[in-house]
Formats: sequence, structure tokens, C-alpha cells
Amino acid sequence: MSPRPRRLTQELQRLDRQFSWVRRRHPRIGGMVHRLSRPGWALVRVPVGVFFIAGGLLAILPVFGLWMIPLGLLLLAVDVPRLRRPVAAAIIRLRRRAELFRARRRDRK
Repeated sequence: MSPRPRRLTQELQRLDRQFSWVRRRHPRIGGMVHRLSRPGWALVRVPVGVFFIAGGLLAILPVFGLWMIPLGLLLLAVDVPRLRRPVAAAIIRLRRRAELFRARRRDRK
């Protein structure tokens, strides 16, 4: 087996772990993400991912928020292999920083 397919499967597994985290942490959004991440949903997944990224850029409006950007990138990474590694790594970094931030806030109280 060549290294390329093995690397791609590792990237897919890492990305799948991020999807699992979203499903556990945010059940409502996770249900929608689970349906969209199924094979064969690329025609729906790509426009929804682009919409989430655009909505995240409009975070100054009350309905939209910055949380939409990582979710949109996560959806796009399913269909764009070059996005898988950087998106999974960025989401892991964001999760770690969020945990540190929450821990610091807890310690102050």
C-alpha cells in the first residue's frame, strides 16, 4: 500500500473525530452535521458550507456568529481533500484554546 492512501485515511479519521465532537458537544447542530456529512450529499454540503462561512463573516448581525466559520470549513473539508488536514488541525487548536479560556474563567470565580 502506498503512503498516500494511508495518509488520506488518517486525515479522514481525524476529520471524523471532529465531526463526532461537534455531534456530542452540540446535539442540535450535530444532528444536522451528521446528516450532511453522509456520502452523496456533496450537492447540499458545499453550498451549506459556503453559506456558513459567509454567515460567519457577517457576525456583526444578530443571527450570525463566528461559530459558523469553523462549521462551514468542516463541511467543505469533507469534499475538498486539501482542506482536511488544516481544518482538522485548526478545529483542534480552537477547541484547546476554548478549554483553556473556560478553565481560566472558572479559576477567577
